[in-house]
Amino acid sequence: MGAHERPAPGKRWRPAPVAIAAAAGVLAAVAGGAYFLAKPEGVAWLSARGPRAPAQAAAGQRLYAEHCARCHGDRLQGQPNWQTRKPDGKLPAPPHDATGHTWHHADQQLFQLTKFGLRHIAPLGYVSDMPAYEGVLTDEQIWAVLGYIKESWPPEIRERQARIGRRP
Repeated sequence: MGAHERPAPGKRWRPAPVAIAAAAGVLAAVAGGAYFLAKPEGVAWLSARGPRAPAQAAAGQRLYAEHCARCHGDRLQGQPNWQTRKPDGKLPAPPHDATGHTWHHADQQLFQLTKFGLRHIAPLGYVSDMPAYEGVLTDEQIWAVLGYIKESWPPEIRERQARIGRRP
């Protein structure tokens, strides 16, 4: 019986095993999404706290100097030619000032990237020098660093970045 044929009189339509498996996959995806949207304990990067600049900016500046400036520059300027791959195939550290692309990302994505590294957002096989700071910095310290970075942006860039975070 084809997909659009009616069952013979007296016979019931039964879904194919592939259809059952597909439905189970969709249900699992929906359930998984609901789980993360419910903000269970341990998924702090989904928290709506976000950076609270400028109160965190001073602590963030100190933490940035200690943990980030070696690669991203003491003035948030990034490494030279940050958009061109190095011989090892990795991209140099991008700037976090207004000339870079950091402000093109929502706060939650920046937090996730900082805490967990690129492994959660980059394609499989992508390699980077960006370490994960889970276990090195607390969530509050990560938010402080992000607050410091955001305080360096001009008001119009901060407004544009805030709109990115509100997109559905």
